[in-house]
Amino acid sequence: MKKAKIRTYMLNLTPLLGLAVLFVAFLAFGTMRDINISYGLKSIMNQSVVVAVVATGAIFIYTLGSFDISLGASAAVSALIGAMVYNRTESISAMAAACIGIAVFIGLLNSVLASVFNLPVFVTTIAMLSVLNALVLVLIKVNGTGSEIAVPAAAVRAINNMPFKIIVLLCFFLLCVFLFSFTKIGRMQKFQGGNPVCAKLSGISEKKMAIIAFALSGIGVGLGAFLSIIYAPTLTRNTASSVGMDVIIAIVFGGMPVSGGARSKIYAAVIGAFSMTLLGQIMVMFNLNSGIGQMVKAVIFLLVVFLATSGQRGKMLPR
Repeated sequence: MKKAKIRTYMLNLTPLLGLAVLFVAFLAFGTMRDINISYGLKSIMNQSVVVAVVATGAIFIYTLGSFDISLGASAAVSALIGAMVYNRTESISAMAAACIGIAVFIGLLNSVLASVFNLPVFVTTIAMLSVLNALVLVLIKVNGTGSEIAVPAAAVRAINNMPFKIIVLLCFFLLCVFLFSFTKIGRMQKFQGGNPVCAKLSGISEKKMAIIAFALSGIGVGLGAFLSIIYAPTLTRNTASSVGMDVIIAIVFGGMPVSGGARSKIYAAVIGAFSMTLLGQIMVMFNLNSGIGQMVKAVIFLLVVFLATSGQRGKMLPR
């Protein structure tokens, strides 16, 4: 029993240790190869914050034992519509509200469609991915130059700084920690993800939990879209294109079990996002192309999943 607890503790600590190792490796290799460390850290922060915000909201979906593959496309559509709203109103607040509102609407649409057609949530998100990718092209063609929609860089310059982005991430993270760890929403979602049959017999509504999860995820996607506009105010069809897969990898990197349930961890999103970005920057230092980089991430992804699940196969639910 004591060995099992020690093993569980070490597994929980591993993602944080991995982040520390990657950070030290980045500093060491950067110094050896005469890389501008401060510029590299700034780039890491800008990339990580967007993924961390989106992944933090997505934790609620993954806790249910499901996943949303359309998060990247949803962020792109939200960012494009947010940019269009700014160009009409010249209001940063209106742009932020549009980003969040559209993302929440898309998330709720996913959950409602799944309920209406009685389909697994991830099936509807796969269909939604195609619809949103097509919508991105339509929005750019109708409202942009044909290849982009741009917000004046001067309009977002005042908030295009790291303190503002960290504050956005921290506020959303603390909100999610509160809901996930200190309210019945988090407890019910862990129960739902761990044992759907028992949860249903206990009176927990699967549809209600899905709606709450996708609404919270939508807020994260909307904030991620807003931060994407701030960082790169010229939006194209490739805006946020990798966010969906980055979120999946980041959550697993952070120690989140792919099955969801009671072992879900809200902090996995932030740890995983920064770990993944650090790993990517280290591979860039060694001039590894994107293909090799994706292969390395895939191998580590499979290894982390194997280590996280190998000790739990055939066991009862956690008490």
